[in-house]
Amino acid sequence: MLRCLLLALIMLFGAANMARAEGFAYDLHPQEVAKDTYVLIGDTHFFNRNNGGNIVNTGFVVTQAGVVVIDSGPSRLYGEAFRRAIASVTSQPVVKVIVTHSHPDHFLGSQAFAGAKIVSGAATIEMIRQHGQELASNLYSLVGDAMQGTEPVVPELLDRTSETIGGHEFRYYEMAGHTASDLVVFDQTTGVLFTGDLVFFRRALTVPNAEVPRWLDSLNRIDAIPYRLMVPGHGPIPRGGEAVAETRDYLRWLTGSLQQAVAGGLDESEAFHIKVPERFRRLAIVDEEFRRSVEQMFPKLEETALPAIGGGS
Repeated sequence: MLRCLLLALIMLFGAANMARAEGFAYDLHPQEVAKDTYVLIGDTHFFNRNNGGNIVNTGFVVTQAGVVVIDSGPSRLYGEAFRRAIASVTSQPVVKVIVTHSHPDHFLGSQAFAGAKIVSGAATIEMIRQHGQELASNLYSLVGDAMQGTEPVVPELLDRTSETIGGHEFRYYEMAGHTASDLVVFDQTTGVLFTGDLVFFRRALTVPNAEVPRWLDSLNRIDAIPYRLMVPGHGPIPRGGEAVAETRDYLRWLTGSLQQAVAGGLDESEAFHIKVPERFRRLAIVDEEFRRSVEQMFPKLEETALPAIGGGS
């Protein structure tokens, strides 16, 4: 009798998991932000089972020669929902998917875009080739069933800095700082700029692979682009250059505060108690991301600050 009961519970648990996997749905609503240009705005929380990893802004441009997608999202299911969202706007096929960088919420939906040319920068390609499966597994542990059936797709190399697709003139800038390769996509025809995660807005930024000097340099380069409207990697659509200014301000404060903490002899546990300035309190999940930033940046800063051992004067 006990064996039968255990078997029944196992079958019930398995059925429930299957139902959750089949029942998970991304609620994607394309917002038209310029002519032929649409954005899907993600949740501003961290990865969780309710949002299925949908914390990212993705976008697409409808051209006369087909649809150009900027970032494919966090999972196969997201990619499939993304394609349905595109189909609700146009019957044009997806011809190109541009992956801005190697963080999993930006590339793991590529599986759903079979038939399209999927491209990215060389460092992003190498990261996905070497660690794509690991990144997918890590995201699975955070969001669960929404990741069912997701496998990483390694992009091809984006081998040009500009091109015209169906009447839209695209310019591609390979920058860095958030990761080793951060693509910025500028549609010169509409003036819309897709920054990937070089720019966050109204949401605390993330730094697991950050090189801050290069990131700040990239923000200066973004400022020099004559865009009319910006789509950040995370957060709402900003007005003017406020998102770049906010990202730069937070990044400088974060780095400066942690460097000061190291120089003052604080340890990592003490650095967690650094007070976040009032001007950053409006950023979504700032306390959680600050703690993660301390965990990711503090050991590197301590190592850099250590005096050379065993060398001459």
